[in-house]
Amino acid sequence: MLNGSDEALRSLYKMYFPMVLQLVMTNSGSEDDAKDVYQESIIILYDKVRNGNFQLNSKLKTFIYSVCRRLWLKRLKIQSKNAGKVTDYQDIIAVDEDLAAHEEKDLMINQMLSSLVKLGEPCKTIIEDYYMHNSSMQEICEKFGYTNADNAKTQKYKCMMRLKKLFFSERC
Repeated sequence: MLNGSDEALRSLYKMYFPMVLQLVMTNSGSEDDAKDVYQESIIILYDKVRNGNFQLNSKLKTFIYSVCRRLWLKRLKIQSKNAGKVTDYQDIIAVDEDLAAHEEKDLMINQMLSSLVKLGEPCKTIIEDYYMHNSSMQEICEKFGYTNADNAKTQKYKCMMRLKKLFFSERC
């Protein structure tokens, strides 16, 4: 194994990976988790052998199993510590806040539409033409027969003040 033989690694993988897979999968893990843990254990074994002071006091199978078991338990412990932290739910909280803000905007839009209906003519059409249909003051002037665009602008301003009054009286 010291020479880094691919054959030795493949042999180790074939002999001991099934036992590690069993360990991890019966303890809330996946096959990918088992592969990660097994790879880490082989790296640990390789580093110990390479350092030159490694003395195996049990079967190799037992050594790999115990290293994998410790690594997996450590991962589970880390996962359980991280479970339920507020930071894990930030995306969910953000969505809830966005939903609440969206619902509030919908309510305001509905109240504005209700106020616009109560506003009556010609104010309703002037405001709709200007804000929703992007009509110019000159176009509004010609449509309603005002003497000039400034008079149409003054009328639009008066209509907006009435709309605001209706809108805020509904909200209270």
